[in-house]
Amino acid sequence: MSEEITKEIEDLPGVGPATAEKLRSASITDLMEIAVSSPSELAELADISESLAAKAIRGAREAADVGGFETGDVIFQRRKSLKKLTTNSSKLDELLGGGLETGSITELYGAFASGKTQLMHQLCVNVQLKEDEGGLGRETVYIDTENTFRPERVSQMALALGMDPSEVLKRIHVARAFNSNHQMLLMDSVSDLSKECSIGILIVDSLTAHFRAEYAGRGALANRQQKLNKYMHSLLRFGDLNSCVIAVTNQVQAQPDAFFGDPTRPIGGHIVGHTATYRVYLRRSKGEHRIARLVDSPCLPEGEAIFRITQEGVGD
Repeated sequence: MSEEITKEIEDLPGVGPATAEKLRSASITDLMEIAVSSPSELAELADISESLAAKAIRGAREAADVGGFETGDVIFQRRKSLKKLTTNSSKLDELLGGGLETGSITELYGAFASGKTQLMHQLCVNVQLKEDEGGLGRETVYIDTENTFRPERVSQMALALGMDPSEVLKRIHVARAFNSNHQMLLMDSVSDLSKECSIGILIVDSLTAHFRAEYAGRGALANRQQKLNKYMHSLLRFGDLNSCVIAVTNQVQAQPDAFFGDPTRPIGGHIVGHTATYRVYLRRSKGEHRIARLVDSPCLPEGEAIFRITQEGVGD
């Protein structure tokens, strides 16, 4: 970390050299990260009181000029700078308003063999394309919770786009999450990695597998949802701070729900539903064809798109 950033952190109210060092140890290295933290979270990370953390957050928000009101036209201008990442299917891109949006969480849910992981592999390749080709010219972080990442599949997709598979794979950073706590802790490693390379997309495949397995039964539901809520917001914050795409896959209920009677309900309930910016339901059709339905979006209408998954990857 640069001396300039260190000085700025230590100039915050209540933050001296010792506290600044604790923040650095917790991978908090700039004002924006402090500004968007909650007092309880910052207090836990830096081992300080919540009142002291609240003072530091207020100071960081003033210095970073965040947390106040803005007029709609200012937000409109800022949103023009957002980028879109292609899926390699023009129909699917059109459904998503041009592709997956930076600074947002796109959730893809569906039954097994619906194409979720295939899409994630395709995005690993596409993000490395130039912007005029539908990519971001940046790198990938892939958090694998179900041991489904396959470099062989990435190589096939890279070759289909005329890219060097070995170079593409070097720009994909994969971490296997062995349980939900490890999955949450990996966000610290992702933050460190983002300071060393330019991350264009953070993929979590799948979002809820560990939470679902470890917190079974209604008695564990509240604890599971609390942790899942914290994790979802850490993803959203990372995407916002780094202007990158957040893409997560999610499972569906195996059996019809007793109250709703819907076997295609995604796991995670309202916590995931309210935090995900775009929700896309995937289902298998005949042969290579898959159907994507946009279920929720803050600005796009519901709709469906048909795409294909072949040996070359995702396409129309």
